[in-house]
Amino acid sequence: MIEHGPVERNEFAIRTLTVSRVTRIGASFVRITLTGDSLATFSSTGPADHVKVFFADPATGVLSVPVMTPEGPRRPEGGVVVSRDYTPRAFRPATEDSPAELDLDFVVHGSDAPASSWAEAAAPGDSLTIAGPRGSRPAPTGMKRVVLGADETALPSVARWISQLPESVEIFAFVELSHDSDAVYLSPADVNRAHVIWLPKGESALERAIRNLGPIEDDTYVWVAGEAGALVPIRRYLRRELGLPASQVKVDGYWKSGEAGRDHHAPIDESDPED
Repeated sequence: MIEHGPVERNEFAIRTLTVSRVTRIGASFVRITLTGDSLATFSSTGPADHVKVFFADPATGVLSVPVMTPEGPRRPEGGVVVSRDYTPRAFRPATEDSPAELDLDFVVHGSDAPASSWAEAAAPGDSLTIAGPRGSRPAPTGMKRVVLGADETALPSVARWISQLPESVEIFAFVELSHDSDAVYLSPADVNRAHVIWLPKGESALERAIRNLGPIEDDTYVWVAGEAGALVPIRRYLRRELGLPASQVKVDGYWKSGEAGRDHHAPIDESDPED
């Protein structure tokens, strides 16, 4: 039986960090490595954790971030808070020889979107403010197989799932890519650990791949993330056609075409919310 443990609550903090390295990965990714003393209390243990990353308002160029108070974070007076959610790709605690480091991976596509444009221009010495994660949800237990489905925006989570699951769990990862060169995002160890199937972007490739799996047994957990609109038919297939329970399926809309700053906690299908 698949079981879900409690969410691990983290010390919530707003941290302003410094860019120490910028690394290009494939055609679509920029890895930003951050350092700062405030990372001493940072924790992120769940495969799909996220931090909020704050950017300047594109209209004014002004950065507005919440202020920590004894009652918790408070929105600043005036200004527009612009934030996006990102899964921490890796965190390395400080050692005697090196400071703590946090890797955040950005999908860049030459647009003027706040996150993409910031990442493409980022350089060592720049500052970036993040908040969270508030909590970490550990991977469920009790499954024999995990099916992962994602577009490139969810690849950091896919990599974390692969690295965190025990060897006894068989992993299938279906990933849509815009560019073949982005396949280098997963390490050779990741590819050896999981059955990784790269899919062309669009044309419902991810939905077809999941449907082609056939019957999904009760010892299989399915996690899918990406563009919310494209995930609606996938969720309907898993939850309604196959009748899989919510404990066996998680479908998460990381972003939505034409909608800036979407809250990924919001239902992807308002006509059929989670039960």
